[in-house]
Amino acid sequence: MADSAYRPSSLINTIYGAFVRRCGGWISIAHLITLMGELDVDAPAVRSAISRLKKRGTLVQERQSGIGYRLSPAMGPVFDEGDRRIFGNLEPARLEDGWVVAVFSVPESERAHRHQLRARLTWLGFGKASPGVWVAPGRLLEDARTTLTRVGLSDYVHLFAGDYAAFSDPRTAVAEWWDFKAIEEQYAEFTVRYGPVAAELAAHPETDPDHAFRRYVPMLTEWRRLPYLDPGLPAELLPDDWNAVEARRVFQDLHEGLAAAGLRHVEKVTGLSCSEA
Repeated sequence: MADSAYRPSSLINTIYGAFVRRCGGWISIAHLITLMGELDVDAPAVRSAISRLKKRGTLVQERQSGIGYRLSPAMGPVFDEGDRRIFGNLEPARLEDGWVVAVFSVPESERAHRHQLRARLTWLGFGKASPGVWVAPGRLLEDARTTLTRVGLSDYVHLFAGDYAAFSDPRTAVAEWWDFKAIEEQYAEFTVRYGPVAAELAAHPETDPDHAFRRYVPMLTEWRRLPYLDPGLPAELLPDDWNAVEARRVFQDLHEGLAAAGLRHVEKVTGLSCSEA
């Protein structure tokens, strides 16, 4: 069941991203309340979270067989980017693919944009080489270009793609640009929480759809922020005991073992026709 640490809005985002998009993109508020109830979130909390997501422009109301909500058109690219980060970048980047470098300068009169830019670059997976120079694996170039344009920050940034040439040891440098300790702590928490669930699933792979749904949504909610904290640096530059390897294995096992069954449960509850990713 859902941990109390998961905000209702985060669980709703996970349900839309993992399931509702595969079921036509719309779900009635009644069915969403039913699904959230299985995650120990009551109806008032669901309605309050929906209200906040509407104000943020994440969801739009639409009447079909009843009152319901779908993702706003603007959120499509955001969730597509999320799919690439969460499911498409589980393997480390290749060193030969190089780097993307973001160089920015924001006038003091617009310093609020400076804070927004730093936050966005951090969330994209960039590490800070110096105050106005941020670095990430080259495979993040398109996500950086798309995201910075979408949020209106592209006028302040120059993006470069290239290789590391000299003079420091890259392994030493990346350890200064990213907070490996903080990233490893997040992976360790995930593995401690969900490693036993993966082991149980391996021993008893037959999972009821409703049980799979209750396990999968909180797990994915916790996992989906980790690929943004960790840019997926090349393996040659990481500590020898980098614990992301085990955490990713746990995630992949749970995703492969629970996602399809969870989708069947959503179909049963909503009566919608859904397609697997």
